[in-house]
Amino acid sequence: MEAGLSKIKGFDITEHEKSKRILEIKINDDILKKLIFPFNKFDVTALEYKPFTRFTIAKSLDDLTSNKLSEVINSIIKNRKTGCFIVSPSSLNPKINITFLVKLSTAISHLIGIPNHDSMAEKYYARFHVKHEDESDSYLRKAYINMDLHTDGTYVKEKTDWLLMTKLDEKNAEGGETTLLHLDDWEHCEDLFNDPTGKQNFTWGSPKSKKVDYKVEHPVFFKDNEGRAQISYIDQFPEPKNMEQGNFLQRLSDALEESKNKITIKLPVGSTIIANNYFWLHGRKAFKENKDLSRELLRIRGFFLKCET
Repeated sequence: MEAGLSKIKGFDITEHEKSKRILEIKINDDILKKLIFPFNKFDVTALEYKPFTRFTIAKSLDDLTSNKLSEVINSIIKNRKTGCFIVSPSSLNPKINITFLVKLSTAISHLIGIPNHDSMAEKYYARFHVKHEDESDSYLRKAYINMDLHTDGTYVKEKTDWLLMTKLDEKNAEGGETTLLHLDDWEHCEDLFNDPTGKQNFTWGSPKSKKVDYKVEHPVFFKDNEGRAQISYIDQFPEPKNMEQGNFLQRLSDALEESKNKITIKLPVGSTIIANNYFWLHGRKAFKENKDLSRELLRIRGFFLKCET
């Protein structure tokens, strides 16, 4: 772990047991208690209707760390060697409830960037349930099917630099672990990144539930400023134009799911995971069937803040 990342009063920052690329940030009880008052100043409706209030609660969180938290999490999320962190309360109590977690997720996201409007939820964040029965038109709520590794924002015009997901609630759940893969750990990245087909424009659509009435075109792979691979991919939404593109997507899907370097993490309720959306892929394992299964997640995705000069 890089020097300086572990020193914020009221926060314990360590490397995750599954990967040195992922940092774990535990918020101590004293900080949580101090957040209750400023968080209670605004209800969730105010946060939804008045965008500036989201920055107000983000500042309340950062002020408790003398602005060190924003510095640390931005250094993690933008660093190719890491690019992912998990934030969680050191303990849960009745005051650290779903409403509190929505506000905490909002605060963290606004220390990193600006959330994109989520067309599906018609607000800056989305909340969705995974249950035993589902009649939706995407893998998002299909409890008993693997959600294969992917990135977010493949079918929208907005930049999607980062993704935040918070587990708000979970009952009667066995399985459903989060899967993750960093591009630099993927055995087949160089081979597929160097295939010219991956640099072609692919058409990306979306099912009706996403409420996006257009399609976009972009390649699967592109380069960052240092020439390293970045990816924008999900298996459900590309519309291959020919056999070449179709076969490339099949190779890509197989190579991702067969990777021996996938990380599997069981996130506890109250945990928030934030990842760079250009070099981390994420997915979810299938749940074991249970008619009383219930999981609620919150999702925010957006772009990095620009530094004004």
